[in-house]
Amino acid sequence: MPDLSRLAPPLFVVLWSSAFVGAKFGLPDAEPLSFMFVRFVLVAAVFVGLAWIRNAPWPVTWTETMHIATVGTLVHAVYLSGVFIAISRGLPAGLAALIVGLQPILTAFLAGRLLGEQLGSRQWFGLALGLAGVALVVHDHARAGIMDPVAIGSCVVSLIAISAGTVHQKRFCTDMNLITGSAIQAITACALTGIGAWLFESFRITWSLEFTLSWLWLSLVVSLGAFSLLMVMIRRGEAVKVASLFYLTPPTAALLAWMFFGERLDLLGLVGFAVAVIGVALVVRRPAALPAA
Repeated sequence: MPDLSRLAPPLFVVLWSSAFVGAKFGLPDAEPLSFMFVRFVLVAAVFVGLAWIRNAPWPVTWTETMHIATVGTLVHAVYLSGVFIAISRGLPAGLAALIVGLQPILTAFLAGRLLGEQLGSRQWFGLALGLAGVALVVHDHARAGIMDPVAIGSCVVSLIAISAGTVHQKRFCTDMNLITGSAIQAITACALTGIGAWLFESFRITWSLEFTLSWLWLSLVVSLGAFSLLMVMIRRGEAVKVASLFYLTPPTAALLAWMFFGERLDLLGLVGFAVAVIGVALVVRRPAALPAA
């Protein structure tokens, strides 16, 4: 029987990358935090319903609950909201993906100090090569894009949040139940984005066909599918090696943005995609003589 776990990384990359394109489809009809709020209303409802149907166990201590909520704050509320704010202000999807695609470097730095995960010289070279590939893919996007300081700053905040959230998940939440843990994270993100939308926005949403399809895709496929895959991969693998998959997000997002919105992808971008794939392979591949973590 084939090992279906091998399908998780490529499926995760495609689903995660599609979020940047989904955002571009839906954001013309909604403010970013309002979009995030209605997205997490649906996500939270689905996970709470699944927890009730499956009689899944909830955390037994407030400490465990707070750790899970912290991940929800960082990985869901802050990371996603920052990206959506940036794209709503006109930042190209490829450039947004580039900035948050720097996550493996920051995660490697944090994991080495907080989790004791050590990288060899080959893996550091892979991280650098992956970064170079990402830079090649989005070079033209960065040069031609709108350099809005708020948009750039929002993506930088998202980068810090997703990196810290990945390490926190690996350090404190590896034993959480996937269903109830995801419910807590979604409820946390729903509350925080709702407060943000109430304070800074007018809850303007036009329920057009494009927005509705984008809302359903991002809520049911990306939030339930991609984030569940992310949590499972973090649980089963080292944080840095999971984070290295994010190097494939910018070229994949750039390809999808070219297909759906005509964002340019030339030979340089294709070369960058290949370089990023090689870099990821160097980080993820473990020498045969070493035992699995």
